[in-house]
Amino acid sequence: MEPSTPHAGAPNELAGLSELATFTDLATRRRTSLLIDRNRSVPDELVTRLCRLATWAPNHKRTWPWRFAVLTGDSRIRLGELVAQQLVDEGVTDQAKLDKARGKYLRAPTIVIVGARPHHDDPELDVENLHATAAGVQNFLLGATAAGLASFWGSGAPLRADSVKELCGFDTEDRLVALIYLGWPSGAVEPPQRPDPDVVFVDS
Repeated sequence: MEPSTPHAGAPNELAGLSELATFTDLATRRRTSLLIDRNRSVPDELVTRLCRLATWAPNHKRTWPWRFAVLTGDSRIRLGELVAQQLVDEGVTDQAKLDKARGKYLRAPTIVIVGARPHHDDPELDVENLHATAAGVQNFLLGATAAGLASFWGSGAPLRADSVKELCGFDTEDRLVALIYLGWPSGAVEPPQRPDPDVVFVDS
């Protein structure tokens, strides 16, 4: 008997598993360290492609909430000053911590700040806008890995500062979701191990 062949258009299970293995390799080797060449710039065209990739994240109500600002050159110094002032406004007096904030964004040649537009008419969509933007950030990070870049998702004081929104040209009501350090890696770092997920299968 001749071996059966898949129907036209039917998914090829072995090919699917191979593609999953390729994607798994990409996801698990995503660089999350700040071992970045500070002097090698990232082309604007490449950053734009990564931002475009981010917009393919799930967004089933098509609100298109994401906003992007790309900081290079002296704008990173300005960012550090604004973050340091935010910390002062929050009561931080440790001079070493303030000095670190002023200089930390020079650790990468490119800083990408990602924001989410609010949705005033529907609280559920307002939350979903944040989720869609966070999903977009993951697309961005995986794309950066595929392109050979190192990336790091930062948070903290920069995402709490209205002055940073102003620097980025965002609206005051926009919410800042991620500060991404982006650049070419200057060293190799083993990715951290992750615990196995707790998965519950329910069939009835």
